[in-house]
Amino acid sequence: MSAATANSLDEVGVALLHAADRLLALEGPAALTVRRIAADAGVSTMNVYSRFGGKDGVVEQLFVQGFELLGEGMRSIDETDDPMLDLSRCGTAYREFAVAHPTLYAVMFDRVVADYEPSPAALDTAMGTLVLLAERLQRAMDAGQLRRMEAMHAAAIVWSTCHGVISLELKHVTDTPVDWKRVFDDATFAVMQGLAA
Repeated sequence: MSAATANSLDEVGVALLHAADRLLALEGPAALTVRRIAADAGVSTMNVYSRFGGKDGVVEQLFVQGFELLGEGMRSIDETDDPMLDLSRCGTAYREFAVAHPTLYAVMFDRVVADYEPSPAALDTAMGTLVLLAERLQRAMDAGQLRRMEAMHAAAIVWSTCHGVISLELKHVTDTPVDWKRVFDDATFAVMQGLAA
């Protein structure tokens, strides 16, 4: 759980989020009802409503929590004198987050809860992680390592590549004889070479 989320919720709120994450992972979105979330957390349904306003509020908090954790991972990469190395390490942090938190990743990017629509505030949090990537790419452009282009456009190119590989990995993790980490490393290297100055 991200530091921001942990600081904004009490013990029961945290337990409810963990319960929702477990239900999604084990049974899928159909299991995600107020009654099931509360029962799994060992509390009454009123606790879901008082803290989150209902099921959509729980899903919203999972969505936000995921992007907060992803952002924390990206920000934890210290800047070196090699912007391209920093970008590579950022990519590794992105994949590590996705593999460690597949349910959050599905809520964030795969619309696993089909009737959930992120609020404008949640979308702002999500966009913040793309801005972090754009800032890293801009730094590499300023260093002459990448060719000049609009930084958010470059971020969308890189993110699309990362997301494509990770989505396949998470969906085929047990039934495909593929080294997904190697695929991720090679695919991101290839796209960065394509953007090189």
